[in-house]
Formats: sequence, structure tokens, C-alpha cells
Amino acid sequence: MVDRSEQNSGTGAVREGQGFDTAALAAWMAREVEGYAGPLAVEQFKGGQSNPTYKLVTPGRAYVMRRKPPGRLLPGAHAVDREYRVITALAARGFPVARTYGLCLDENVIGTPFYVMEMVEGRIFWDPTFPEVSRDERPAYFDAMNETIAALHRVDPDAAGLGDYGKPGNYFARQIARWSRQYHEDVEAGRVAAMDRLAEWLPGNVPPDEPQARIIHGDFRCDNMVFHPSEPRVLAVLDWELSTLGHPLADFSYHLMMYRMPDALAGLDLDALNIPSEADYVAAYCRRTGREGIPDMDFYMAFNLFRLAGIVHGIKGRMVRGTAASDHAAETVKRLEPLAELGWAQAVRAGAR
Repeated sequence: MVDRSEQNSGTGAVREGQGFDTAALAAWMAREVEGYAGPLAVEQFKGGQSNPTYKLVTPGRAYVMRRKPPGRLLPGAHAVDREYRVITALAARGFPVARTYGLCLDENVIGTPFYVMEMVEGRIFWDPTFPEVSRDERPAYFDAMNETIAALHRVDPDAAGLGDYGKPGNYFARQIARWSRQYHEDVEAGRVAAMDRLAEWLPGNVPPDEPQARIIHGDFRCDNMVFHPSEPRVLAVLDWELSTLGHPLADFSYHLMMYRMPDALAGLDLDALNIPSEADYVAAYCRRTGREGIPDMDFYMAFNLFRLAGIVHGIKGRMVRGTAASDHAAETVKRLEPLAELGWAQAVRAGAR
């Protein structure tokens, strides 16, 4: 198993091709960021986010900047203005996110649009077993994650000013069509039998839609949260690049995949680790969101694994074509068939034949 904490933690020098005019940024911050006082030093976070992320260090405080990457990009991709909008709106509702300080859409400042937000100090846990936490404390950390995603799904998008943040309704049908199309069009990445079966089975088995779309994060995992330095409390949810309006159970079941993934909690003795069971974790979410249960969970799991396998299939295609962005692409691509097979196993649990 790859140690993602080693790959993604901390900062280093700004990587080649991702630098910019620091003086121009400092001048913008002096104009736009209340309380800013230089001089300014810039480091880059190691993490493999598609939007380059920088630590901006001044004598008095540190900030974080997310920018659109330089170069030619797909239309609509890397929309830092969407990230800024959802974080700002959720902060106003009391949801735990970093405070935003300013958005710049003028490409003349540092070459691409960017936004600046608070640097939230705390702990990030890369392993969902929370090995750094005592056995007695672990349930409280799981409860904090559960309360945070439930709180997100309780936010009324219209009341938060996000009623137009995505397309309402038919979320699963649209997503299945999108990922099926991308899978079939990427001929160079090859075919995967379990992906073919899922692409055929999923469209005809979509559960009834929700009465109202909700704000969904899209990548809700323990390593996308900053926890308090010493308490089981989420201070900020990070990386909103995949956020949109959609079906809350797509978001929750993606988060819940930690229980069914072999490189996460699947197969472990949860009682010995003092980690809540999947059933108890689902029950807590249902209690917090007013649900009586989630009868179609195996479908939601199959969908999310199909989506995740689709993402990895795309990485394989880029690797074959020599355009994969990550140094770890080959390691990631090894997961393609196991993910697809696990997805089909969830479909079989849901009644697929």
C-alpha cells in the first residue's frame, strides 16, 4: 500500500513550471487582504491536487492560495472561482471551512485566476484507522466526521445562495452516462470486463431521486479534513474541486466506501480497533439527517466504485498516451481492475446477475 501521507504531507519549494511573480501577488494581497503585512515567502504543498496549492508565509500569519494551473486546460476544469464561492457560502452558514480572503480572476496578476484563504492549523489523518489516536478516542473522531457530512447535507442550497451551483435532479443518471461515455471513448486504456457489466447494469437500477438536491463535496475522506490539534473536532473540510449540487447519498456512500475498501477498513477487526461498524455509522448519519435507513446502499457503492474506476481508467489512458500528470500514475493504475471487480461485487449484492 502506498504511503499517501509521505507523498502528500507538508510543503517544499515551488515546482518547476508552477512559479509566478511573487511581488505581483504581494501587491495584490496588500490591496485586497485585510490585515496583510509582508514580506511574503511562498512554498508549495506536496499534495497532488489538480489545482496547485501554495503556502503563503508572512511574519504575522500564513495563508493558503489555490490557483488554476498554467497551460491549456479542458473547458470548465479547475474552476477555482467555484471552490471560492462554495467555501465562502458555507462559512457564512457556520460550516467548518477555511475563511476566504479574496478571489482574483485577473490573469495578469500571476498568470491564472486564484484565491487566498486562511491556513487552518491542525491534524490531517491519512489512514482511516486513525492509528495516531488512542483506542478510546477513535469513536469520537468517527462521530466528528459523521456529524460534519450530515451537517453539509442539512444545508439548504437556496438559503445558502447556492441554488444554482449545479443541475438539480437525475444526478445518478447523468453521472452514469458521463462516466460510461468517457470509459467507452478512451479506447487506448482498454476494456475491463467488470466495468462493461457495471455500465450495462447501473442505468436500469437507479433508485428513486431525492426531493431536493443538496450540496455534495465529491471527495469526502478523512484526509480532506483538518482536525483540531488535540480534540476530535473537524476545523475545516478541504478540497472542494468536485463539489456540486447532487444526491446526498452519492456523497455519503462515497465516504462510506472506507468500510468496503481493502486498503482502508475492509477485513479489519473493527471491535479490536474500537471503530464503529458500518451499520452503526450509517445509523448515526440517518439519525442526523432524518432518514429511516438507506435501503439501496449496495447500488450507491457500486456506482461510486464505477466512478472511481472510471477516474483510474482515464489516468491509465493518459499514461498510455504519455500525458499522465502524477508521478504515481502507474501505482494508481494497478487499482483499476480490483476497483471494478469490487464495484461489480456490490452490484451483485444489490441483485445483479
